[in-house]
Amino acid sequence: MSVVPAEVLPGAARADGSRSVDTEDGARVVAVLGPRARLWPALAAVYRAQLSRARVARIPLLFVATFQSIGIMVLMRGVVDGGGEARAVVAGSSVLVVAFVALNLLAQYFGQLRASGGLDHYATLPVPPAAVVLGAAAAYASFTVPGTLVTAVVGSVLFQLPLTHLWILVAVIPLAGAALAGLGAALGLLAPRPELATLLGQLGMSAALLLGVLPPDRLPTFVQWARDLMPSTYGVEALGLTFGPDPDWGLVLLDLAVCAGVGVASLAVATWAYRRAAVR
Repeated sequence: MSVVPAEVLPGAARADGSRSVDTEDGARVVAVLGPRARLWPALAAVYRAQLSRARVARIPLLFVATFQSIGIMVLMRGVVDGGGEARAVVAGSSVLVVAFVALNLLAQYFGQLRASGGLDHYATLPVPPAAVVLGAAAAYASFTVPGTLVTAVVGSVLFQLPLTHLWILVAVIPLAGAALAGLGAALGLLAPRPELATLLGQLGMSAALLLGVLPPDRLPTFVQWARDLMPSTYGVEALGLTFGPDPDWGLVLLDLAVCAGVGVASLAVATWAYRRAAVR
């Protein structure tokens, strides 16, 4: 058994990132490969591509998500009189739009991408795995902005809540969107079949509906514990507090900080799931 140095093999990669290739006349030249894409430029490129794709394919689904959330508030209007319960309904219905797109649809997208071999395409590109996950998650979360804003405004008018502090959506949408999108991406990448990814996405959105829209005081104790584990809960709490006459901004910031921490953790799990799925 003989050992051949890697440098003499056709097309062998060198330690400096270059590659030796043979030309048509038999001469050997060294071709320098391009550097691996950095995280932020790669993330921006994936974000633009995903946002363009979502703009064409997801507009009808965004309309459905918004109409669904407004319909839930109309139904709850006959049950909830006002006060803290009304704030919970409006906040939960607004964040539900984010859950429908960022959790449900993203789980379906990554499940189909894995099943169709689309991950193999991304794996051949010099793009960091984190850029693929973060870019797709950011695009789907950004796509929820119009529906969430419309739902919050309609709900505030319907339940006679103040519109003064709706600017908090600037923080709630990206933080809750990151947490839910990371969860959705992880479910889609870890599911062995796309049908199971769709089922898990639907179950996650149903959990966001039941645990986020219903007033927490009316839920059993063990359900309230499950509500604390839902990533969207802290975004709902932060938004709901701003509807009060004198919001406790310390609690609002605390809920947003927890939501941000959950978002970082869920996106890290999604990145790990992407690496795991891409090498199989």
